[in-house]
Amino acid sequence: MFKALWLEERDGQVSAAVRELHEDRLPRRNVLVSVEYSTLNYKDGMILKGLGKMVRTYPHVPGIDLAGTVEHSDHPDYRPGDPVALTGWRVGELHWGGYAEKARVDGDWLVPLPKPLDPRRAMAIGTAGFTAMIALMTLEEHAARPDRGPLLVTGAAGGVGSVAICLLSELGYAVSASTGRMDTHDYLRSLGAGEIIDRTEIARPSGRPLDQTRFAGCIDNVGGDTLACVLPQIGAGGSVAAVGLAGGRELNTTVLPFLLRGINLLGIDSGMCPGERRREAWQRLADTLPLDKLDEMTTEAALEDLPALAEEILAGKVRGRVVVDVNR
Repeated sequence: MFKALWLEERDGQVSAAVRELHEDRLPRRNVLVSVEYSTLNYKDGMILKGLGKMVRTYPHVPGIDLAGTVEHSDHPDYRPGDPVALTGWRVGELHWGGYAEKARVDGDWLVPLPKPLDPRRAMAIGTAGFTAMIALMTLEEHAARPDRGPLLVTGAAGGVGSVAICLLSELGYAVSASTGRMDTHDYLRSLGAGEIIDRTEIARPSGRPLDQTRFAGCIDNVGGDTLACVLPQIGAGGSVAAVGLAGGRELNTTVLPFLLRGINLLGIDSGMCPGERRREAWQRLADTLPLDKLDEMTTEAALEDLPALAEEILAGKVRGRVVVDVNR
């Protein structure tokens, strides 16, 4: 028997409760993981509240991330005792996920944990931090460099934004952080932000096809009007890595920033990222991310806390990262 967060749907309403399940209920896949930690992402909040129709079949075990130790493996790359992590691959959506003490998954979805990361810190990174690294790598591939000017991070106090600021600052970038939460300013500066921008400054497009150059690039968690406002402020040859849509999925803009300044709008899909690039990103996270700052931005929760935390993260009230101790 093992403990899991169990979702049920009735009359369009999703409810969550912690239940004891038998291992025989797990999907038939080739690696059994003894889960130690999971984490809370924006997508987890949507799933727990039944938004977006990402879960098609109930009952369901959510949790898009997990980290722990291999308990049994029929996959050639893994043996019992191996520390592993999983993000993406629609785990927690189409497939049962990490809000449980055990998970049976496809070994191709796993990555071996690079040192010095342990399962708890891996989940402090989670999909949010992994996405931040994929965005950074993609910006670098499009000529982003510290000497080209400041990079903007929108939705800066959330999980992706917090890790992105740490990474960029550690690599020598000047970081501008946009947030609507005044109580996070000191927190963002402690992560490495040099400039704090109130989100109202970039919440509405000016209506001009081009604005004065302000940033060399951006990691955007917001989308919508914020992204439309930022694009005309990106300098020549700069890029915006779009990773989220907390501010809306519609984008009303013009092609002129792309034609007259040659900027790039880069879509970041970390969920289906190929295995080789996935392992490269995790190794760079292990090598680059300051673990003391990662620890400072991380709080801990239990499975029982998740329904309430789902409402908080959807309302933009969660700061930094939340790891979920599934055995607590």
